[in-house]
Amino acid sequence: MRAPDCQLYLITPPLIVDLEAFAGALEHALDAGPVAALQIRIKPADDAEITTAVQRLAPVAQARGVAIILNDRPDLAAALGCDGVHVGQSDCSVASARRVMGKSAIIGVTCHDSRHLAMEAAEAGADYVAFGAFFPTSTKETVHRPDPDILTIWQEVMEVPCVAIGGITVDNAAMLVEAGADFLAVSGGVWGHPEGPAAAVREFTRILTPGP
Repeated sequence: MRAPDCQLYLITPPLIVDLEAFAGALEHALDAGPVAALQIRIKPADDAEITTAVQRLAPVAQARGVAIILNDRPDLAAALGCDGVHVGQSDCSVASARRVMGKSAIIGVTCHDSRHLAMEAAEAGADYVAFGAFFPTSTKETVHRPDPDILTIWQEVMEVPCVAIGGITVDNAAMLVEAGADFLAVSGGVWGHPEGPAAAVREFTRILTPGP
């Protein structure tokens, strides 16, 4: 069996009410199947809250070989030993994030539904570009709704990996995998799964695992 062409990229819920309970759910989810990265995205939150979350969740993920990506804040990501940072179009530039995080850090960029923005990010040295939201999502407000073929076109012309994000569940993931996503970024589709996060990861693993 060959390695999957598309991998799972988890994003935390924007609000974590009980950090200890969530850490336990995260352990079960990560033990249920392969996960490439965990983005810690808590909004709104002050530096102390973000720091506490990273310090509790990063060891859980990194012990299992899962990269820790912090949303928006390269300064905190570097200070807390995260593996990378994800920045939006209104956040700092790729170059600025790279200066803060260092050459080996993972820098991801939100590119909405724009190949132009994605190409600019790639040329600036981003390690991945994220397109979305592909489906309606309650995790964050979205105004962009790209067609899946943006992933196909990107794969045909660029080598920088692309991430599909926005409202992805086990019911709609397959079309994005087929379109060419390198990673599926999922939040509510895992944490809000009716049978629990571990069951969701097992189902995503089945979807992402290629045949012989």
